[in-house]
Amino acid sequence: MKRSLLPLLLALTLPCAPAFAGDNISKVNGSISAEAGQSYGNLETVNGGIKVAEGAITGRIETVNGGIRVADRARTGGISTVNGSVRVGREVIASGGVDTVNGGIFLDRGSQIDGGLETVNGSIGLVETRVAGGIETVNGDITVGVGSQVDGGIEVKKPNFNLTLTPGRKPRVIVGPNASVNGPLQFEREVTLYVHRTARVGPVSGAVAVPFDTDTAPQD
Repeated sequence: MKRSLLPLLLALTLPCAPAFAGDNISKVNGSISAEAGQSYGNLETVNGGIKVAEGAITGRIETVNGGIRVADRARTGGISTVNGSVRVGREVIASGGVDTVNGGIFLDRGSQIDGGLETVNGSIGLVETRVAGGIETVNGDITVGVGSQVDGGIEVKKPNFNLTLTPGRKPRVIVGPNASVNGPLQFEREVTLYVHRTARVGPVSGAVAVPFDTDTAPQD
């Protein structure tokens, strides 16, 4: 998982001026809110959450300790946090990837992510969403929900116990009705994989796909 936290921390030691349209907002301690329909540059904080209101336009969104919420029809750059979840509303376009270490990612209907999705300890879920750069996790469940499209495949990596302390639970990976994964599904650890009979997926390695034809996948 690529991070640029040192430049961020150094930049945030500088005084912050009031933001105007297209300006960056940087903080050390405190949350950031982008107002509906307004335009901003990058939004960066260390200790605090970030909220982007409906229809706002921003550059990159990044925090260390805090969640990120992006409302419907917003336009953003890449979205990143370390300790916090990311929730993206409907019809959002992000020009980069979405990643977190300890927290989940959820993407609602009609959204488009031009990069990939990545977590270490956190579930990933999407509904009628397009992801251009693939999905990667270590300990998280993955649900490619109804009508979603993932280009670049799915990878569940082997845990590195220097970084993660989560017990050895098997992640659940679900590819739902009319969803597609255009690329390989690679599993370096044991998972439970369910693929709907109407879904389309690339080659699978490291797991055996269990087909299902109900609205939701079977419970383990």
